[in-house]
Amino acid sequence: MKILITGACGFIGFHLSQKLAFKKNFKVFGIDNFDNYYSVKLKEERKKKLLKIKNFKFSKIDLVDKKNLGRFIKKNKFDVIFHLAAQAGVRYSIENPEKYMRNNISGFFNLLEISKENNIKKVFYASSSSVYGDSNVFPLKENQTLKTKNLYSLSKEFNEKLSGVFSNFYNMNLIGLRFFTVYGEWGRPDMMMMKYILAKKNKTTFNLFNYGHHLRDFTYIEDLTEIMSLMINKKFKSKNDVFNICSSKTIKITNVLKLIDHHIPNKIKIKKVSLQKADVIKTFGSNKKIIKLTNYKKFTPIEIGIKNLCDWAKKFYKL
Repeated sequence: MKILITGACGFIGFHLSQKLAFKKNFKVFGIDNFDNYYSVKLKEERKKKLLKIKNFKFSKIDLVDKKNLGRFIKKNKFDVIFHLAAQAGVRYSIENPEKYMRNNISGFFNLLEISKENNIKKVFYASSSSVYGDSNVFPLKENQTLKTKNLYSLSKEFNEKLSGVFSNFYNMNLIGLRFFTVYGEWGRPDMMMMKYILAKKNKTTFNLFNYGHHLRDFTYIEDLTEIMSLMINKKFKSKNDVFNICSSKTIKITNVLKLIDHHIPNKIKIKKVSLQKADVIKTFGSNKKIIKLTNYKKFTPIEIGIKNLCDWAKKFYKL
């Protein structure tokens, strides 16, 4: 089976590429445009690791370059696509909205058009728990009303609706994956846990938003990629569907910092700041639907996931 992973040198794309490329029956192709939103050097390090795997091939391609993307997909005749390339960052969407329109909407539209033209059997695409916005009903379920509150989440909701149109008109299998705060080794430096760890390394002040009152449903990267790999050969009741991927457990951010402190005790100054308009206060999702599909139940306890993250960070960043 030939699989294409967009955003292969990003955090989730890297881990999924690595997992699938080690499976004998898969040939994995990764593409990435090496956007400089965060450390290109980190992306290059991920790419180096991936290129050591026999069943992995890489090409530098931007999804917005429709002609180049089209030639590449037509030439390789993929069976399945995992679309993980996107402009990440909720707060950054306030500062640079144009990048979200370009990468998250135009790029995805190009991919769908090309997938249609090449009869791709199945396309999985990354959505986000942020599409739920600030809800008063928990746990969050896939069928409830969405309340997007920033441009990042709006781009994800738009992609879900665009998938519905393409699936309906062109009979395409398009499966949305609503990720809930993914964390783990090789994480993006703009993510909360990595920001805190890097503040410890660099001895800088860490901004604790909403005075630390945020609540998050964290998903360990290995759980996420295992679930995604299990989905490849599953049959879906609907050609257009969405799934929460989450641990279905919520934890206060201040307790997450305490867990990191246990493994990396370096003390730093923490500055408590007010809630930003783009931020969602609480995420807590239901994972019943994805468990029913994949039968995956062994979600990694956050204590173990954070230990693994800290052990990696101490080696990689020489803490």
